[in-house]
Amino acid sequence: MISFGITRSLKEPMQDTLKKDGQFEYIEEGEGPVILILHGLFGALSNFVEVVPYFASKGYKVVIPILPLYTLPVINTNVKNLAKFLRDFVEHKGYDKVNLLGNSLGGHVALVYTSQHLDGVGSIILTGSSGLYENSFGGTFPKRENYEFIKQKVEYTFYDPTVATKELVDECYEVVNDKARALRIIALAKSAIRHNMAKELEFMTIPSCLIWGRNDTITPPEVANEFNLLLPQSQLHWIDKCGHAAMMEQPSEFNRVLGEFLDSLYK
Repeated sequence: MISFGITRSLKEPMQDTLKKDGQFEYIEEGEGPVILILHGLFGALSNFVEVVPYFASKGYKVVIPILPLYTLPVINTNVKNLAKFLRDFVEHKGYDKVNLLGNSLGGHVALVYTSQHLDGVGSIILTGSSGLYENSFGGTFPKRENYEFIKQKVEYTFYDPTVATKELVDECYEVVNDKARALRIIALAKSAIRHNMAKELEFMTIPSCLIWGRNDTITPPEVANEFNLLLPQSQLHWIDKCGHAAMMEQPSEFNRVLGEFLDSLYK
């Protein structure tokens, strides 16, 4: 389940506001209830460049920790250890309750964390989340040295393939052809497949919001429908002409839906 879900560089806009505190690197903007964002397997800060300032200006504290996707030992690179990293980060920052927003693999990490720390989660927001199913490579990188193949995989992520700029494709190509990073991506993908969350969702008795691209080919609409069926307090919102990265492809609509959900809890 290796998906080219989200691919943007840490060299982009929000890199300038990245904070470093011990082992943690993160963005933290605004004041109020905490929205803690978890990026995807190829994810990075600027996938949420339209989300952070919007909600930071609306009375929320928006936080994005950089997940240690490429820095854990390969043997420890799995979804459970990412959830442990998240626990350590939340404890380090002293957050009482967080609203978890996860895209792709980040959604899966959010679900694992919530299953273990339900009292510390105010709500969970999933967009193109893994945890039940993901349509992608399996456990290998076929044709990873073939630039056109990688380009097609990145384009496949989006409803509008032009969103897959040369910069995005170049970075993804670089990542999958770096042996150390590729091994960790495969380890994470296999871990996610093993850790199916279907039997745990019924116990997540907190408000849940699903924001899904109607044209998502990585985690297709039936995945959203299954999440909606299994999560006890969920609401499902579709975004038209949108693939796997709603917050990138349709940021205004994404922010509107998320804002209405959060305001119903806090305003």
